[in-house]
Amino acid sequence: MIVSAGEALDVLRAGWQAQRAGHMLASYMMHGRPGVGKTQVVEQLAGEIGARLFDLRLTTIEPQDLRGLPYYDHETQKTKWYRPEDLPDDVDHPSILFLDELTAASPMLQPTVYGLLQERRVGRHCLPDNVFIVAAGNTVEDGAIAYQMNTALSDRLIHLHVQAAAADWLDNYAVPRGLHPTVVAFIKTRPDLLDTTERTVAEGQLIATTPRSWERVSQILTAVPDRRMRNVLVAGTVGEAVAAEFAMIADDISATVQVQDMLEADRKARISLYPASMHGLNALIYGLIGILDSRNVNGVIDIMADIRQLSRLREEEEFKRMPLGELTTYGFEGLIRKGLDLGLGERFLGHDAYRTYAAERKEAGLA
Repeated sequence: MIVSAGEALDVLRAGWQAQRAGHMLASYMMHGRPGVGKTQVVEQLAGEIGARLFDLRLTTIEPQDLRGLPYYDHETQKTKWYRPEDLPDDVDHPSILFLDELTAASPMLQPTVYGLLQERRVGRHCLPDNVFIVAAGNTVEDGAIAYQMNTALSDRLIHLHVQAAAADWLDNYAVPRGLHPTVVAFIKTRPDLLDTTERTVAEGQLIATTPRSWERVSQILTAVPDRRMRNVLVAGTVGEAVAAEFAMIADDISATVQVQDMLEADRKARISLYPASMHGLNALIYGLIGILDSRNVNGVIDIMADIRQLSRLREEEEFKRMPLGELTTYGFEGLIRKGLDLGLGERFLGHDAYRTYAAERKEAGLA
């Protein structure tokens, strides 16, 4: 089935729980375009379950790297094998064996991988039952180097086709990871530009946008203060046309979104600082989520709560055309998720502005 990265994580999480309970031993295969987030899914699962991650890039190894090295046992007069260190053998601690780039691996390597995926062994080296096996790879249609998977290999796997979904990426990756608010706001309003691999391959172009490339753009915005250099780097990451559109939005956000200034201002001065564009308000929301902590929670709630009243508090016609109620609801959902993670739930429940907002939604039948 086609699933988002977040759904793939849910499936793998359920598979691990079933394996840990002794109900099922299976191997999983995530298919997907480059940069769609397959590796991040495995890394997040490893972090959640406290597992050691053994990340094997199959394009960089030979069959003997998995089998190990032979040595002659003079006592038994037999050839034996030293176990490779890249295969987990800890019976007391969970591990994830991640076989990345499976479809790009040499066909000569695939038979060696069969035993790992089906029998959970290579030669006489057996994997403990607390090892969770996940493979990943691209397809020929993705424009990546890939071999068609034969049925002998395919039959050994539970298959998931991972596709980028903007809402899933924003809620489950970009916001929790604290990606730059400008990137998050841009994808919120231009979800079609999260992943342009298919279009880029069809047009014979070199540079496509992917979730991975947008994460790199976030790093560029944080690390490179010079605007011209930053624009060159962004263009080299997501392509010139997308970078030009992104630069206009980034300039607008940079000029209008002043999260720290708003936190330090009184309410009258703060109202004048709200950006009068959807891009700007989205960036403000994500900036507030990113900056939230125990020291500023009251100010952050005040700023978020006033968004829904901007059409009354400000004269610009733009505010009357924007879905301010939806923006406030979406913003508070993100704030509360992070607030609960930080142990700030009681601070929300005790805040007058949040209680008023929650009461209004309840009265309208929305809570």
